[in-house]
Amino acid sequence: MTAPAPRVLIADDQALVRAGFRLILTVRGIEVAGEAGDGAQAVEAARRLKPDVVLMDIRMPAMDGLEAARLTLEHVPGCRVIMLTTFDLDRYVYAALRLGASGFLLKDVTPEHLAAAVRLVNTGDALLAPSITRRLVERFAAPVSPAAHPELSALTPREREVLTRMGHGLSNAELAQELTLSEATVKTHVARIFMKLNLRDRAQAVVVAYETGLVSPGA
Repeated sequence: MTAPAPRVLIADDQALVRAGFRLILTVRGIEVAGEAGDGAQAVEAARRLKPDVVLMDIRMPAMDGLEAARLTLEHVPGCRVIMLTTFDLDRYVYAALRLGASGFLLKDVTPEHLAAAVRLVNTGDALLAPSITRRLVERFAAPVSPAAHPELSALTPREREVLTRMGHGLSNAELAQELTLSEATVKTHVARIFMKLNLRDRAQAVVVAYETGLVSPGA
């Protein structure tokens, strides 16, 4: 059975960007539930419309996208947020990933990539290129040791292994192949990691893997 198309909220202070994204998504069968022109409007619209995915510009008036993302993730359980930015090495992108955003897109994204990204995060996956994630960590991550995350001790050796490989950007299918496990078993390990570390999704898991030293930025 084909999964239902995600409902999307577009939050950007530029009307032309909103109109362009709406057209791109609509012609590809993705419903645009609403639009917002600033961060405060985005939070209100998200609470009212309960979209599956929010495309959230980082820099907006009234309330910036970072705070709007935080409030949206807090008040709309299950909603996924993709941050929109004009350059990839953005300190606010990294902060948003730590908060639980599922990834980010540059505003000059191709129409095909935009639609694919929305569908991807709607499945619960993260929109993260390992190479860009490493560069973000190298630029903006504060030095953190595993001791600063005592909850890591709650992970089994296998779960730490899975988290480490998630930090390298491996999908569940790739994890299953590398670890000689079924994909269902991998999904169980991932779910337990999220629960034990209180993580929303893979994006936060990748950040934790780097910040705790399980994955080295230079690896």
